[in-house]
Amino acid sequence: MRKRLTAVVALAAMLGLSACGGGDSAGSDGPVSLRMTTWSANEAHLKLFNEIAAEYQSSHPNIAKITFDPIPFESYTTTLTTQIAGGNPPDLAWVLENAAPDFVSSGALLPLDETLRKTDGYAFDELAPAATKLWQADGKLYGYPFSTSPFGIFVNTDLIKAAGAKSPAELIAANAWTWENAVTTASAVAAGTGKAGLVVRDFDYKGWDNLSTIWTGWGAQAWSADGKTCGFNATEMVDAMTFLHRAIFTAKALPGPGTAADFFAGEAGMTITQISRASLLEKQKFGWDLVPLPAGPKGAYSVIGQGGMGVLKKGKHADAAADFLAFLTNPANSAKLAQFFPPPRTPLLTAATLAKTNPLLKPAQLQSVVIDGIANGVVKPNHTGQAELSQAVRSALDPMWKADADVRAVLDGVCSAINPLLAK
Repeated sequence: MRKRLTAVVALAAMLGLSACGGGDSAGSDGPVSLRMTTWSANEAHLKLFNEIAAEYQSSHPNIAKITFDPIPFESYTTTLTTQIAGGNPPDLAWVLENAAPDFVSSGALLPLDETLRKTDGYAFDELAPAATKLWQADGKLYGYPFSTSPFGIFVNTDLIKAAGAKSPAELIAANAWTWENAVTTASAVAAGTGKAGLVVRDFDYKGWDNLSTIWTGWGAQAWSADGKTCGFNATEMVDAMTFLHRAIFTAKALPGPGTAADFFAGEAGMTITQISRASLLEKQKFGWDLVPLPAGPKGAYSVIGQGGMGVLKKGKHADAAADFLAFLTNPANSAKLAQFFPPPRTPLLTAATLAKTNPLLKPAQLQSVVIDGIANGVVKPNHTGQAELSQAVRSALDPMWKADADVRAVLDGVCSAINPLLAK
């Protein structure tokens, strides 16, 4: 399986071998069925997508069916690229930010500019350049960044109160919301309630790039901006990972390897994730809050995760898929999607506007976590050949997750593992 990932990463070559070519256009005779892969099986998300699809179908009788096909997050990119290589590509697909360089550079995706610009009322110029940068090549847009979502910390205020710890809100008011104090609070929750203190959602000692939500506070980065130099054994990363290791194994502020805890089921005091998860709190009984990431030694910061929507060139109905994507992401539907996914459209990026479609979140929360985060945030690590790099980093980091780990030696090992890949 691990060896197969190396082949999967060679996306351009794989797509060239794919049996399917671009097919029916939006105006072709006969019924057209479209399929979009997603990594969300959230009922609220799928309900909204299906509602928008039904509206589109009502005015496009040639579109017989639009299906949203959820794939588990942890295997999403591997499954998608395997489908493409196997001649069974979806018509449209969500693409993670860490896979964007491969998809954009490989020729896998249909350029969207012409379709979007010619769509009546689309307002293409509303798309923020900072949001679209990752999805462009040679002046063309290959993916619509439907979600530009900063990470924040959801807080179970009941658990923190039960532990007698200082809440993030109190620490923010005292200008003391730092990683040191966040770990102190998380440790108190774990010791005082038996629940987990802080969970980095979707990390689970596998999704290492989610740790960028912590190490960025130290000024650390996985690799240099040009992607050629490993950053894992730099002083900033060593300091950040040493702090994290102590938080896990000494302070017991984070659950250790093999221990699962779901914040949204009331099993943790805090979790690092994005606002799209807020819908999971709708029926929860515990008190909660949403706050920005704590300040690190380098000060305040924000980390952004992006999700793009693209049309597969090798899909059977590429033109029809592009037309549907234009409808799905027009100003009216972007406003609907904004209740889950912070949009790239600048008129929608205000706390007041987002609050209308995010009733669970307060305008102040949206301002501090989302609006300010988008303005100042850095995108999670991404690189061409990301799947191969990710597997190499994950394997090299495995020795880190032991109580007696030599942090610096492990991080030197990460660079030894990925330097040949960065040099490609």
